[in-house]
Amino acid sequence: MSSHDTEKPHLPPPSLWPIGFAIGIACILAGLVVSWIVAAVGAVIAFVFGFLWIRDITAGVRQPAADVDPEVRRPLRDTGAPPAAQGEAAMPVMSDAEIEAYPRSTFLSLATLGLGGVIGGIITVPVLGFAVLPSFTNQRKPNVDLGPLENFPEGQFIIATYLEDPKVGEVSRRTMFVRNNGLLEDKPSFTMLFSRCVHLGCPVQPNGIIDSEKMKRVGEHNVELTPVLVSNFGCPCHGGQYNTEGNRTAGPPVRALDRAEFSVRDGNLYLGEFYSVGKVEGAGARARIQKYGHAVPGVHVDGIEAWLYPIEVPG
Repeated sequence: MSSHDTEKPHLPPPSLWPIGFAIGIACILAGLVVSWIVAAVGAVIAFVFGFLWIRDITAGVRQPAADVDPEVRRPLRDTGAPPAAQGEAAMPVMSDAEIEAYPRSTFLSLATLGLGGVIGGIITVPVLGFAVLPSFTNQRKPNVDLGPLENFPEGQFIIATYLEDPKVGEVSRRTMFVRNNGLLEDKPSFTMLFSRCVHLGCPVQPNGIIDSEKMKRVGEHNVELTPVLVSNFGCPCHGGQYNTEGNRTAGPPVRALDRAEFSVRDGNLYLGEFYSVGKVEGAGARARIQKYGHAVPGVHVDGIEAWLYPIEVPG
């Protein structure tokens, strides 16, 4: 082995960049479950450390070869090319600059990284698809016609039950507590509270007088509208209590009752997508709602608890 071989090792020196890159990838995967902010931070970390890692590995290719004395330069094996008139065409001989610019160690390192990336992608992409895509696909958006606006007197709660999927039948029946808040800047305002307790998902009941004799049925979703005189709402399972804006007043629930968006078309009230609520300030049409993405019961959506317990609680 020549002195040139001992002075210039074939393997790259140890580096911390792969560790940082792995941390960034882990943050991305965790962020897909926890928060998009965490995923964005992970993407930045992975990009920075990945760039530094590639830059470190390819340093030998990008930098010019160092000058060495002729005495220590590795001699090239030159057996001489056969005359052009004899045998096959002569093969060109690589120069010293070409050999030093593309050493075998760099080629093997890049080839290993490329092959590892391909294998990692083949393994990771299907797993991510099964783990993440169901959260973004096959999500049915509620678009239920609850009937004419005159069925919702201003200032009064109506218990609205409907079939989420009429083809399935009564097993898909859901319940909303709907209140007409009147007009806000010449636009109708409604409070749409979902009846599922945000502790463990039990059905919340209105604490008040239900006028079953005035129940009406409307629409293709078999909507049943029943007037109710509500003082507050309560969960009979574990004692959770909510006021008429859905804020928790007692018991184990971790946030306010979930709500739903609404729209008015051709004089009818339509139920929209669900969302979770941290807290409601004020009341009625002028209530200020802390709105979040729809979360399962038992999951905090605001405060430090949302960071301490970010994973959905198994049902």
